Amino acid sequence: MYRDVPDGADPAADDAAVVADTLAAMDRNGVEVGLVTLSHPAAAGAARDHPDRFVLAGQVDVGVGGEGVVGAVRRIRADRAEHGIRAVSTFPAGTRPELPIDAAAWYPVYATCVELGLPVFVTAGVPGPRVPLGAQHVEGVDRVMYDFPELVMVLRHGAEPWAALAVKLMLKWPGLHYSTSAFAPKHYPREIVDFANTRGAHKVLYAGYHPYALELDRIFAELDDVPFRDHVWAPFLRDNAARILGIG
Repeated sequence: MYRDVPDGADPAADDAAVVADTLAAMDRNGVEVGLVTLSHPAAAGAARDHPDRFVLAGQVDVGVGGEGVVGAVRRIRADRAEHGIRAVSTFPAGTRPELPIDAAAWYPVYATCVELGLPVFVTAGVPGPRVPLGAQHVEGVDRVMYDFPELVMVLRHGAEPWAALAVKLMLKWPGLHYSTSAFAPKHYPREIVDFANTRGAHKVLYAGYHPYALELDRIFAELDDVPFRDHVWAPFLRDNAARILGIG
C-alpha cells in the first residue's frame, strides 16, 4: 500500500515526458532494455519509438469486470499480432470476483501463452492494494505447472509470506521463475537470495517498479548491498530475462 504517488510518478505528466524520464533513468543506471505493460498509456508509443529500449507485455483480466475469459484470449492474440508482446501479466487478486492463480478461468490464458510461446508474469503473495489475498496464494501455482508443463511462469511482487514455498516449487517445476518486482533490494526475501546463490541462479530475475513506488535510482543504489554471489549477477540482471523474453 502506498501512501501517495511516489516522486517521479506524476499522474499528470504527458506520455512523452514519462518516456523521456524513464529513458534518462535507464541510462543513468545502465539498463539496456525495459519491459513495460500495455496498460500504461505511454507503453505502445515507447516501444514503437524506441524498439531497442522497450519490449511490451500484455495484461489481461478474466473477471467479470475485465475482458472475461474469451476476451482475454482475444486480447493476447491481438496484442501479439499488433504490438509483438513478449509476455502476459495477470493480477489474480485484482479481478472481480478474485480468481485464484489456479482458477479454471485462467486456464485458457495459460494455454494461449503456451501456444504462442509467451511467458506469463503472475502477481503472487499479499497484494499491495487492500483486497483479499487468497487468490494469490503461491500454493495455486503447483497445480497450474502440473497441468501446463510447457508454461513459463514468472512470479512477481514478492510471493510473500510464501517465498520459501515459491523456492520449493521452483525446484520442482522447470518453467517456474521469480522476479523481484515491487521490492526494494534491501527487502528481497532471504529465501530468494539464498536460492539464487545456491541452486537457482537461472531462476531469479531482476525487476523493478519504475516509476511507480520504486524509482530505478533507488533500486540501483541499494543493489550493491544484496549478498548475491559473483556468479548470480549476470543471470539476475540480464541473462534470465533475455532468455525468458526472447531478447537477443
